[in-house]
Amino acid sequence: MCGIVGFISKQKDTQTIKEMLKIQSYRGPDDSGLFFDESGVHLGHNRLSIQDLSPLGHQPFISDCGEYIISFNGEVYNFKPLREELKALGYNFISQSDTEVILYSYKEWGIKCIEKFIGMFAFALLDKKEDKLTLVRDRAGVKPLYYYHKENNFIFSSEIKSFHQHPNFQKEINYEIIPYYFQFGYIPTPYSIFKNCFKLEAGTYLEYDLKNSDYKIVKYWDVNDFYKKEKLDLSESEIITSLENILEDAISIRMISDVKVGLFLSGGYDSSLVASLLTKKHSKKIDTFTIGFEDKKFNEAQHASSIANYLETNHHEYYVKDSDIFELIEQTSFYWDEPFGDSSSLPTMIVSKMAKEKVGVVLSADGGDEAFFGYSKYIFLNKFSNIFSSSFKLSLLKSSINLIDDKLIENINNYIPKKFRQTNIKDKFSKLQRAINSNNLYNMFMNASSYTDNKIVKKMLNLEINNSIFNNFKNQNIPSFMSHMMAVDYKTFMNDDVLTKVDRATMSVSLEGREPLIDHRIIEFMAQVPDSIKYKNNQAKYLAREILYKYIPKEIIDKPKAGFQIPLNQFLRGELRHIVDKYIHKDRLDSKIFNIEEILKIKNDFLNGADNATQIWFIISFQMWKERWFD
Repeated sequence: MCGIVGFISKQKDTQTIKEMLKIQSYRGPDDSGLFFDESGVHLGHNRLSIQDLSPLGHQPFISDCGEYIISFNGEVYNFKPLREELKALGYNFISQSDTEVILYSYKEWGIKCIEKFIGMFAFALLDKKEDKLTLVRDRAGVKPLYYYHKENNFIFSSEIKSFHQHPNFQKEINYEIIPYYFQFGYIPTPYSIFKNCFKLEAGTYLEYDLKNSDYKIVKYWDVNDFYKKEKLDLSESEIITSLENILEDAISIRMISDVKVGLFLSGGYDSSLVASLLTKKHSKKIDTFTIGFEDKKFNEAQHASSIANYLETNHHEYYVKDSDIFELIEQTSFYWDEPFGDSSSLPTMIVSKMAKEKVGVVLSADGGDEAFFGYSKYIFLNKFSNIFSSSFKLSLLKSSINLIDDKLIENINNYIPKKFRQTNIKDKFSKLQRAINSNNLYNMFMNASSYTDNKIVKKMLNLEINNSIFNNFKNQNIPSFMSHMMAVDYKTFMNDDVLTKVDRATMSVSLEGREPLIDHRIIEFMAQVPDSIKYKNNQAKYLAREILYKYIPKEIIDKPKAGFQIPLNQFLRGELRHIVDKYIHKDRLDSKIFNIEEILKIKNDFLNGADNATQIWFIISFQMWKERWFD
């Protein structure tokens, strides 16, 4: 895992490229390198040594003919068989790195080479023969890549913060994207918080013509295409066998490393599945890491420990203290250099720091919910998906659900058997209420996916809402609503929230994070599995469970889904109360953005006991970002 930067300018400017690298040096503290070409292309690289720890893996990497130069972030896990294929075609290699394999794959097969890669990657490749610079991002968007284009300026980087080091970068807030942030907690691809600054979409490449100074973006992979294919004509047992084989290979190739590899273990189905298949294949004990909280409602450490004991891993756990959060909270706006509202970023930083003390690479089991039909909202919304066909049924359901108080739901939840009890029930119920009060199927899913009601967002902000920004949630022409939900989450929440969180948290301590369940072969396969097998016997993640139950008894693994959460209400009313008062203050709030009276009301409601900590955190996160990077 590394960091890349670059820009195009006929005037050689090594000082700017050095400054761009310096501010994100934690992404690659082991080495750095610069390259300038007379075409105006500047390339920079920060290296975190994982494959081939020798100086031969130095980047930017230049081909033996001098015509191709690459700055690469990520891993191509199948580089060894590709290397042998290229050797057979007459290529010679000076290193043991995957970077060199990518470069010669491009030289041999052109841009089509990316179809051969299994991995996570973002790279810039200069082709001097064709006078073009190509930026590439992996299929799922595991690795970040941003670009800025205004007039004659073209700049790119792994993180936005590097743009601030370029003299021609103009900090102009993209106001129309702010309502989306306050509804969902992240900035959606391809937008960023700044005007003229974009995230390169997952599964695309940008080709910049150095002669004409223009570019085009090409989509080379789209998860929707696989949901639109014919469903697999296989028996359930054949599907389970095939899926397990894909999973085993996806996990096994992510263990290829010249440094030690560990695993984040939450005790949930996904991380337990990865741990189980790892221990099956590797006789050597693996290191597993988890964190816990003293508040039992948020604590999964005991469950993770029971899984670790059963699988006999070398387990490490740490219980988070208020002081840990206090030390990190104002660092988040540095590492997440645009507004980011997912408060689980904090414990992810803590568990990453713990893991870095033992390993150089860690596996994280993200992507399982999107691939295996895991989120509880999928189950509820799928059951109600035909409700819009009857106005009478819809009206009756809306009237009924609006009469129910979330505190009543919480009390009922506390009395049902623990096996069926839901975590974070009030938040889930409020999302369900918003969903049922929607006017169509696709808005229902959008409302169930948002943290804040859009009506509240409108009251909070003095900004016009551009509805086209929400187009990702509209009908994708995917045959079933169940598949639509998973495909949209794969391209939005997973990409812009989950993967962004893990990338920044792990990189903050120079730890490489790898995502075996986001191997593209898994989602390509699962997208073609019939819906009736993905969700069966009223069980989410039916297929993943069937595989997992081979290795861990049901009575050990089955429990309510919790997610990675922190006791936000407790923190913000306790040790972090001063943060609330500091950032949500009338003298610090921008009246161009906020309805200050409404924001102060939200704050006062919270301090008087309202359960709206997520809104408070979104506001604080935005304010911390703005004061660090804009004001």
